[in-house]
Amino acid sequence: MTEVTAKAARTNKKVGRTASREVRRQQLIDATIESIAKFGIAGTTMTTVTGYAGLSIGIVNFHFDSKENLFEETLRYLAEEHCETWRKRLQSPDMVPAAQLLAIADAHFDPAICNRKNLSLWFAFYGEAGYRAAYRELVSEIDTERWETSIEVLKTIIAEGGYQGLDAEQIATMLEGLYDGFWLNILIYPGDFSREEAKQRVHEYLAQTLPKHFAAPAKGASPCQEDHSRHAP
Repeated sequence: MTEVTAKAARTNKKVGRTASREVRRQQLIDATIESIAKFGIAGTTMTTVTGYAGLSIGIVNFHFDSKENLFEETLRYLAEEHCETWRKRLQSPDMVPAAQLLAIADAHFDPAICNRKNLSLWFAFYGEAGYRAAYRELVSEIDTERWETSIEVLKTIIAEGGYQGLDAEQIATMLEGLYDGFWLNILIYPGDFSREEAKQRVHEYLAQTLPKHFAAPAKGASPCQEDHSRHAP
């Protein structure tokens, strides 16, 4: 039994033959993530997807108009999953701004978001010219929401701390660059660069830039922050 066939057998046993439309769609999206992580975009076909899903081509065509539609919906699923992760972390009404910014930053390195399969798919779309425009269209609104939320939080932090010469948009843009760069390091150098190290580096940047609100993590320790209570409104 091949790896793909074995995976499909386990998936079908778990899902069952009378699964709902939503479950089948998710099964196909999960199979697409598996296939792209294994074979890349160019090597992923309806056959590889159905092999991982343990479903027929007809089932795929019933749920998705084309391979391109399936790919776009898979990308949309990952983007929305990421967005919901940081949104949920901001739901506490008594979170101070510094904690809010860390919640947004740390959501990038949540194990459900930052793992080899998901990162492989993100960078596959980054690097594939034919899908780059679709990527921008699908995730730009979600990315913009996160960026603008970070800017508003940063404006409050800068005002609270009386920081001079700092620009919220510049810091937010730097953070976005750090997230993407650390994701790439985690994907390419998994043995040398971890999610925890990435979080620590982001916390270090915030401590250097906004020292009244963030404390640098101790070297070799888990990322930490100072008590933010005095910064509460």
